[in-house]
Amino acid sequence: MTKITKAVFPVAGLGTRFLPATKAIPKEMLPIIDKPLIEYAVEEAVLAGITEIIFITSHTKRAIEDHFDQNFELEAKLVESGKQDYLEKINPQIFKNIKFTYVRQKSQKGLGDAILHARHLIQDEAFAVLLADDLILNEPSCISQLIDLYEEKHCTVIGLNQVPLNKTNKYGVIASDDVGSSKRTFVVKDIVEKPESNPPSNLAVVGRYILSSKIFDYLENLDPSVGGEVQLTDAIKLMLKDQQVYGHLYEGLKFDCGSRHGYAEAITHLAKNILAT
Repeated sequence: MTKITKAVFPVAGLGTRFLPATKAIPKEMLPIIDKPLIEYAVEEAVLAGITEIIFITSHTKRAIEDHFDQNFELEAKLVESGKQDYLEKINPQIFKNIKFTYVRQKSQKGLGDAILHARHLIQDEAFAVLLADDLILNEPSCISQLIDLYEEKHCTVIGLNQVPLNKTNKYGVIASDDVGSSKRTFVVKDIVEKPESNPPSNLAVVGRYILSSKIFDYLENLDPSVGGEVQLTDAIKLMLKDQQVYGHLYEGLKFDCGSRHGYAEAITHLAKNILAT
């Protein structure tokens, strides 16, 4: 079995919920205290063993590429000022041997379309997908937990969390014969994108996936659905006809930083930790 070494980060969205802040700054670059949101997710992937980060980006997201590149002028000024300690902050050692690849998504057609843009780089490998909007704090990390399960089951694994039933219309939601049990791992029987009524459970998909490369076959000819976008959930639903898919109720603390409320909660939580030291 091939080890999971590649992770796809769809970051081409417009970030309209954070306007006007995101008029010129990618939402993924908004700081959580002193570190951009995207860096938390990249760190999570790298510490889980990922060696290639694939950003599905757009022409408005150049700041992300600049952030993960070297800034020689800044480094020189820090050295001249006797601030060498800051060099590790702007060039973390954990990123030293990581390959960063950027693919342009010319128009935003949904998560499924974004992932399809990585097909030529993934080929026939299983790979991780991380949505940076979901900041998840835990050790081991959420993506590490999913990789461990993939190595046991050898098939697609999706991250899950429990949400109130009246909030399920905001998420992809799974059905499983084990819903209501004390289990953390579930065989996915069905998956529905943002159900308007009668959700199959309260187990919602979170922004962490380990996907078989077979997902591209299902995404390839998929028509747009909810929101007029190509939904990854629809491709997973088709995959269920041919392949086993597991959902894992991860352990960790999640903040939805794609919303102002969740973003403020994340900053408050981490700020408390700083003030306590």
